[in-house]
This record gives sequence, structure tokens and C-alpha cells, in this order.
Amino acid sequence: MASSIKHILFDLGGTLMHAIDDSAEIFVRADEALVNKLSEYDIQLDAKKFRARLNEYYSQREKDFHETTYHFVLRELLKELEYAEVAESVIRSGLDAMYAVTQTNWQLEKDTIETLRSLKSRQYHLGIFSNAGDDKDVQQLVQNFGIREYFDFVLTSAACFYRKPHVRAFEIALAQWNITPNECVMIGDSLVADIYGAKKLEMKAIWLTRRATFTVDDMHRFKPDFSIRTLGELLPTLDLMNMKLMM
Repeated sequence: MASSIKHILFDLGGTLMHAIDDSAEIFVRADEALVNKLSEYDIQLDAKKFRARLNEYYSQREKDFHETTYHFVLRELLKELEYAEVAESVIRSGLDAMYAVTQTNWQLEKDTIETLRSLKSRQYHLGIFSNAGDDKDVQQLVQNFGIREYFDFVLTSAACFYRKPHVRAFEIALAQWNITPNECVMIGDSLVADIYGAKKLEMKAIWLTRRATFTVDDMHRFKPDFSIRTLGELLPTLDLMNMKLMM
């Protein structure tokens, strides 16, 4: 008979928070903010060229699930443009200007804080692993939303090099608690990154569907242990899951 699960690994975007505007306009404004900030240091960068390079980076990381970070992409592009000796602080200031725009586009789900409070009151251990190209951006979002206190750790692919569904991403997260896969459940909106990734390691996985995008093929290939529409359904679902484990 298995013991009950008391460790929960959350995804962030699409799970605990959501984008207000999915249009390209937010990225245009963000890229312009980065370009304008770099121009203060006499660095001339075309915003469209930067976005094109990011798109190449996005394509590659979805093939090998390795994260090379926005910082790396920007630094390498500037080298190609013969800005070889750009200070790290300058690159960081450009990225900070960009993220100052994109961070305004994120909104915490209405049931996030109530759910986190309820889970902590039941002595659940909570962590986050977010696929993201910049660790500082994610840490700021979590802090600004006032939810950092609920989590034992906030990990990103930018800091860990591996993206979900790579097995190493989950292994790194589990190592924060020094637990085995059967002691943790993954909660996320992506059938591939969150559910498939967790199941490869034989973790339990609960699929949050309200903002999920998926294909019919994904539905047939990747099977969560449970599906929920809202975070408000999470606690009773965990109770049911643990009851079945204890039978």
C-alpha cells in the first residue's frame, strides 16, 4: 500500500497565472523597450532581428528541451553585430526593460491564493518549475504576485538548463525535497510539458484544463491521472487521489 502524496509541483504560466493579451502587440512593445534601453549605451539593435533570433531559439529548445536563456541569445546576437565587449549589466538592463513590459501582461488566477492557502493549511509542500528563458523575470513575477511565501522553491528552466518535459527538469525539482517521484504530483496545463514529463518519471499528474491548448493526438498519447477545470477542484481531487493510494 502506497503512502499519501504531500508534495506538489506546480507549473506557473497557464496554471497559477495567465496572459491577459496573447497578441503579438505585447512583444512588439517589449522588444522596443529593450532596443531603446540598449540605445542608451550606443548599441543599435533592430527589434525585428532580435525577435527573429528569439524565434530560432524557441524552435530549437522545443526540439532538445535545453534552455539557453534570453541573456545568451541577446549576447550572441550582439557579438555577431560586432558589439563584442558589452557589459553583462548592460545586457541585463535591456532585458529588464523588456520584462517590465511583459510582466504587466500577466495576471494571477482568481483562485490561486485561496488554493495555495488551503494546501499549506493541510501541510502540503509546494514548489514551482516554470519553463522560462529568464530566471529573474519569473522570480520577480512570483514575488510581485505575493505568492513566494507558499513555496519551498521556485525553479526555472533558465536556471536549471533543462525544460519540461525533459526528465532532468523533474529530477532537479524532486531533489529540492530529496524525495522520489512517487512522493510528488505535478499540476499543470500542458499535456506535453507537464503531464507527459511527469509520467515519464512515473509521477502522478493532474491536468488543469481551463487554459490548456492541445491537439487530438496529445489527448490520445498523454494521459493524466486526473483532470480538473479550476484550481478550486484541486484539493478534493488530491483527497481522492490519496484515498485511492491508501486502499
